[in-house]
Formats: sequence, structure tokens, C-alpha cells
Amino acid sequence: MSSMTAPAPRVSLSAYAPWTDRAGRVSGLKLAAFAATLAPAVWIAWLWASDGLGPKPLTEAIHLTGDWAVRLLAATLAVTPLRLVTRYNRLILVRRMLGLATLAYAAIHIALYCAQQGWEVARIATEIALRFYLTIGFAAFVMLLALGATSNDAAVTRLGAARWNGLHRLVYVIAGLALFHYFLQSKNDVTPAVLWAGLILTLLGHRLLARRGFGRSPLALLGLAAGAGAATALIEAAWYFGRSRLPPLDVLAGNLDFDFEIRPPWIVAAVGLALPLLALAARRFERAR
Repeated sequence: MSSMTAPAPRVSLSAYAPWTDRAGRVSGLKLAAFAATLAPAVWIAWLWASDGLGPKPLTEAIHLTGDWAVRLLAATLAVTPLRLVTRYNRLILVRRMLGLATLAYAAIHIALYCAQQGWEVARIATEIALRFYLTIGFAAFVMLLALGATSNDAAVTRLGAARWNGLHRLVYVIAGLALFHYFLQSKNDVTPAVLWAGLILTLLGHRLLARRGFGRSPLALLGLAAGAGAATALIEAAWYFGRSRLPPLDVLAGNLDFDFEIRPPWIVAAVGLALPLLALAARRFERAR
């Protein structure tokens, strides 16, 4: 009697869709995250097609994709703090997606810049080498590529958990370089850069609290919110003094003027206050269960 080889099991392509879990089932959380990461690109494309990017659409698209790369980087860094504070462990399902979306927007940002330079390799290389803010941004992008290339289970197995975790700690270096690039290219008005610097500082500060066992302490999180807000104000004052020699006390005093806008330190502090509130809500929910 001849032996017969059993056919290999078929793997549905739906199992590889970004909105499905490992079992191939649709995940509402991943679907929402995928839609959220795709929406800015659709919006930018629509603005371009409808002449909504102003007289220099390519330049504006470069700025917008860079902005969204920083925002998605912050969202990626927010997954672990939010998961710890709320105990909603399913958030881990979207961290890889958010990280890859950050890489995608950074790649589009770079590609649009290359298009602006006419795809002239020598010119692009020279600009990156001679313009410091471009050098910083490109270094961050290269590191992002390394993280993107190893954002899969096979890479964890190949590198080993310790080496993989060590490599992916580069995300903190990337965050610093990306923010520095953001500040340098912002020139006169660094308000958006200051805001995102403060928010990312809050997320990194939470990691320090978590290492000391205070990641869910409402009092510690309240202190983090106040400290991050104050640090944001100091970053802004230090930048304007170093860049334009504006008196730091005048810049700090500007945060008390609410006639025109709410300044970044207050926004950072307000966002930071969400962490202790979430921690308290999560505790009440756990007790109710």
C-alpha cells in the first residue's frame, strides 16, 4: 500500500491582514488602529488633489508627513504606559502596527524630500551631509528602518529576546533625534515641537516611575503631570534663549497669557493628568469586578 503525504494546511490570506489577530479573526482594536494610521495619509492625499496644500504642495506634504511620523512615534511610546495604567493588556496588539506606521510616514517624508530635490542622489546625499537638521533626521530614519526590519517574531527568535530588546531600546534615541530634527526645522515657531517634546517626555517619565514600582500610583502620576508641564516650559524657554536670546523669564511669563492660545506646558500637564485619572478608574473597575 503506497504511502500518501497529507496536503499542507492552507493558510488564509486574511490571517495576515493588519486588522486580524493571530488566529485570523477580525480585531476591532486593530481595525480601529489601522484606520487611524491610514486616515492622515488619505487626508493629505485629498488635500493635495483638491489644491488644499497651498502654493507649495510638495513642501507642505513633507511637513505634514513629518508631523505625523512624530505623532505616531508618540502613540507607539504611549502603548506601554497606557497598558500598565489601565491594565488593558490588549493594547499590545497595536504597538507593532503603530511602530510600522511611524516608519511608513517617515519613509514617505524622506521620499517626498527626495522628489523635491529631483531625485538627484548626489545632491540629496550632499544636503543630508551638510545640513545638520537633515543629518539628524536621516539618522533617526535609519534607526527606524532597523527597528522595522526586526519587528517580527522571526527576528525575536533569530536575535534572542535580550538582543532584540536591546536593539529596540533605540526607540528612545530615535525619539530624541526626531524631536531635535523637529525643533531645528521649525525655525521661528517651535510651539508644535515643544508640545510633542513635552508629551513624549511624559511618556518616558512614566517608564522611570514604572521601573520603581510607581507606574500606577495616582500621586506619582500627578507629580509626573506637574513635572512634565514644568519641564516643557523650561525646554521652550531654553530653546528660545539659545536660538534667539529671548529672555527666559519673558518666555516663561508668556505661558500665563491665555488671551490668544493655551501654551504647550498647560496642554502637556492636562494630558498628564489623564494618567492618574485612568489609574483611579481602572482601580475602581477592578474592585467592582
